[in-house]
Amino acid sequence: QLVESGGGLVQPGGSLRLSCAASGFTIENENMNWVRQAPGKGSWWVGVIKRGDGGTEYASSAAGRFTISRDVAKNTMYLQMNNLQPEDTAVYACATEDQIPAILVGGIRESQGTQVTVSS
Repeated sequence: QLVESGGGLVQPGGSLRLSCAASGFTIENENMNWVRQAPGKGSWWVGVIKRGDGGTEYASSAAGRFTISRDVAKNTMYLQMNNLQPEDTAVYACATEDQIPAILVGGIRESQGTQVTVSS
């Protein structure tokens, strides 16, 4: 199970840190992803932190502004988002690699994710 938190309303240029708490499995053994879905649009992949060494990769829209990290002891993944812009407004969700195809096709479920709104 994955539970996201940390979303909210932030002004343009601001920062937020999202959390993804996992249970039932160990995040260190999984490629853990962040995805997002803007209002009325499909879902998009944001980035991944890889199993084992924890290397990261990001979508071009996130690179340089977003940072994915994890705390193995807490079995929790994080998404630090800086210099947020209105176009970053979306529901953000975390997912294992296996869950990604269904999310990219069907979107983030209503019970999933945390809302991030960037507005002045």
